[in-house]
Amino acid sequence: MDFTRITVEPLGRQHDRTAFHCGVEALDRYLKQQARQDADKRVAAPFVAVSQPDKRVLGYYTLSASVLTLADLPDDLARKLPRFPQLPMTLLGRLAVHQAIKGQGLGEHLLLDALQRSLIHADQIAAIAVVVDAKSEEASRFYGHYGLKPLQAHPLQRFVPMTTVAKLLSE
Repeated sequence: MDFTRITVEPLGRQHDRTAFHCGVEALDRYLKQQARQDADKRVAAPFVAVSQPDKRVLGYYTLSASVLTLADLPDDLARKLPRFPQLPMTLLGRLAVHQAIKGQGLGEHLLLDALQRSLIHADQIAAIAVVVDAKSEEASRFYGHYGLKPLQAHPLQRFVPMTTVAKLLSE
């Protein structure tokens, strides 16, 4: 896929979401009916991959602030962290790619963009990790392919420490 004609930007009124179809009804409905409201209320920050110049949405993801407990993390990582009741993290709540272009690398492009944005903001607003809410086993395997590890109590949630994100993006 030629990513020179695709930009990833915050969701705005100018983006055409009507034809988006990823094959998962809940993800399609979220983008079409809820994403702008969540952005306006600062509940989530939706980012869209759009083709230029028509601004047609080809994929999207959302980021928001959230927390983890030490019990959520693997013991080897939890031992290295302060014993706070909750630890700050960045939540990658949704990631979807238009069905017509699945398998062409846009999912990876969006994931790396989300990790990059998360890392930049982790220097300004503390976050120890990026956690993803995989919506299916298939999605969980996708994230696992990129080194995100499952959380202890939530098998479809995966995480990657910010230190690992920094190393990954510097390569």
